[in-house]
Amino acid sequence: MGKKVKKEAEPPPKDVFDPLTVESKKVATVVLMLNSPEEEILAKACEAIYRFALKGEENKATLLELGAVEPLTKLLTHEDKIVRRNATMIFGILASNNDVKKLLRELDVVNSVIDRLAPEEEVVIHEFASLCLANMSVEYTSKVQIFEQGGLEPLIRLLSSPDPDVKKNSIECIYNLVQDFQCRATLQELNAIPPILDLLKSEYPIIQLLALKTLGVITNDKESRVMLRENQGVDQLIKILETKELNDLHIEALSVVANCIEDMDTMVMIQQTGGLKKLLSFAENSTIPEIQKNAARAIAKAAYDPENRKLFHELEVEKCLVSLLGSENDGTKIAASQAISAMCENSGSKEFFNNQGIPQLIQLLKSDNEEVRESAALALANLTTCNPANAKAAAEGDGIDALINILSSKRDGAIANAATVLTNMAMQEPLRLGIQSHDVMHALLGPLNSANTIVQSKAALTVAAAACDVEARTELRNAGGLEPLVELLCSKNEEVRRNASWAVMVCAGDEPMAVELCRLGALDILEDINVSVSRKNKFSEAAYNKLLNNYLSLKYSQTGYLSSSNIISDGFYDYGRINPGTKLLPLKDLCLQEPSDQRAILLINSRSSDVSPPPSTEDKSSDVGYGRSISSSSSLRRASKEKTKENSFHFSAGFGSPTEEKSEPTSGRNTAVSKSTTKEKGSRKGRGKKEEEKVKEEEEVAAAPKLTGEGSLEKEWFPPSDPDFCVYVYEVTKSILPITNIKEQIEVLAKYVAEKMGGKIPKEKLQDFSWELHISELKFQLKSNVVPIGLIKKGIFYHRALLFKALADKIGVGCSLVRGEYGRAWNEVKLMSESRKGVMGALPPLEVYIVDLMFHPGSLIKLRSREADHYRFL
Repeated sequence: MGKKVKKEAEPPPKDVFDPLTVESKKVATVVLMLNSPEEEILAKACEAIYRFALKGEENKATLLELGAVEPLTKLLTHEDKIVRRNATMIFGILASNNDVKKLLRELDVVNSVIDRLAPEEEVVIHEFASLCLANMSVEYTSKVQIFEQGGLEPLIRLLSSPDPDVKKNSIECIYNLVQDFQCRATLQELNAIPPILDLLKSEYPIIQLLALKTLGVITNDKESRVMLRENQGVDQLIKILETKELNDLHIEALSVVANCIEDMDTMVMIQQTGGLKKLLSFAENSTIPEIQKNAARAIAKAAYDPENRKLFHELEVEKCLVSLLGSENDGTKIAASQAISAMCENSGSKEFFNNQGIPQLIQLLKSDNEEVRESAALALANLTTCNPANAKAAAEGDGIDALINILSSKRDGAIANAATVLTNMAMQEPLRLGIQSHDVMHALLGPLNSANTIVQSKAALTVAAAACDVEARTELRNAGGLEPLVELLCSKNEEVRRNASWAVMVCAGDEPMAVELCRLGALDILEDINVSVSRKNKFSEAAYNKLLNNYLSLKYSQTGYLSSSNIISDGFYDYGRINPGTKLLPLKDLCLQEPSDQRAILLINSRSSDVSPPPSTEDKSSDVGYGRSISSSSSLRRASKEKTKENSFHFSAGFGSPTEEKSEPTSGRNTAVSKSTTKEKGSRKGRGKKEEEKVKEEEEVAAAPKLTGEGSLEKEWFPPSDPDFCVYVYEVTKSILPITNIKEQIEVLAKYVAEKMGGKIPKEKLQDFSWELHISELKFQLKSNVVPIGLIKKGIFYHRALLFKALADKIGVGCSLVRGEYGRAWNEVKLMSESRKGVMGALPPLEVYIVDLMFHPGSLIKLRSREADHYRFL
């Protein structure tokens, strides 16, 4: 055999680069390698960068500065699995850096990362891709990108992965995503509840905890609670609560249970399994504040069911809740207060909290935590509603001051709750006085001006409850509270309008307030509301009527009618007819106006002249217009005597009887009946009276400089006095009031009024009755359009009717005042029909009569008759 010859190795091709092993110690060099086309170099470079990034945040920042992120994003979709895997691992680590996350959002990497969650990818890629998404999902913008690019579905699928790290990262990312309600809705569509419940069986506590946290968020939605119940999730939660070894999960488990209790069927299931007792046990025995808080939350939600309240009451849950109010944890205090609020529906619980609970809640009203104050106020609001004993206990526990302080809180809920408690307290007069002493009306200004309709409504209701007396209403007016209250009448919210109307109705309880409310436009607004079928309510109608009934001057000018229940008081003035919507000027403004050719404004005022402002020292004797330089009552009296023959008594202005009358108590009783007697005594007393008036006038003038020197008296204004009308009131009180027959009272009073206004005027001489000149002379003398009724000695229909009504109201004779056309006005009275007197059985109906004050003074004319029509219209 021949010898074998060894073949020589062929040399490598000349165009092939010989392999080169390079060891790099600079990360910048490795970053450059990321642009290499060789898969092996890419894989090794990525591996080296991964190890470098694991070492800390500084290294991640260095990689960002060196520009490693951009080339790495391209490697996420590389064909080589190893390169793709290593690049994904790097992003899983780098995504925890905020600056890297920002850059990843800008580079729109989310879609590439989601693609790495595909089933065909390796488990390691799943792990780090889900970790990258979990890190990025912390920020809202990234959440939106993950959700919009379909990341939720693959994440839910990975909950069933055999790898625990994949499960942990996936559930963590889902937990972050479901903070947004759109993600929660999609989660229900993807049937995510069963795989999340399976995670509760995991042997890793962190996975169980994240699963419970996720359930705690998604069970805020009704649909998720139903799905949880249908998938036996409640049983799993109860088992966790019953297992002491899982006490690190109890906080979150209780939170989920608290949400589930809002679902009635779930609550029944928890009740049947003894879960409610377990909740109470956690609240009583646990020393962990978060467990106590969640247990109390669950109790609060369960207590909205009557059966559960009854069960809790039997288990004496009240003691537990009161003890929780003393917790150092604010969350526990809030939850306990909310539970007390819910338990208040049980009468037995309300009684228990009267002695225990209310003092602790009042202390919580002083907390620095606004939410604690709000929840405590809510509990007190429910405790004091329809329970005077609890309202009294809250007031006696120094709660008023704390509640009024809360009215200036930044939380609308706290303000509304505090206002409710104050309203409940104000139902009792002693407590209302206590509230008023704390300047409550000033404190309500802020709530009345609030933009929150609930706060507006509650504040208006508090005003309605607290403004039941003159002092409180005056305080509200002085504090500027009427303006926002009137504005609330225009609210589009029905409850706000109703409560504001209620408050206006209460505030209109006296004439000054009614006048001010009308000036602010309340009457016009209420009139507009009552025209609308959809906006009007019983309180708006009542408020409108109350305003008019306490501002009779406006009512008579607008409606031309005063009923027998509309009692004319001092300060009433008849301006004449005005059209709806026209503003009626206050009496003070009218008095300050110069006299004009308009109809005289008739004034009713029986107040004593000693409250009138002092005469001006500049012109002591002149009869000048009211409010500018006011003449003394004596000069007015003398002026009236010069114009007419006085045939009645002259007493000092006021209700008190004069000195001479005390010596002759029977004189002056039948003034209207016995004219001769009246004239004799009147002339006798008149002479003595003139001397008294001169002395009095001198005293007034002498005292004027002292009085006008005081600033407060200079600013104070009083309506013009009417000494003659004061005399009228005294005389009818002495002579007509004692008459027992009401018809006779009316007839005598009618004759008296006619006598004071120029006597009987025959129909044929009505044209010759020169009352206009008399009124003009009075206006000129007074230098004002306002004329006191007592100064008028020649009066026509509407003068006499007003005087009759004013005097009748003083002695309690019921009559109405009706304005007609062409200067007509008349009084209507109701009397029993003569034909029905003495008839046995049911009371006969009353008949309406017109009182004749002109043609046949004292005669009564049936309303529906030709004579009545003639008197009213012809």
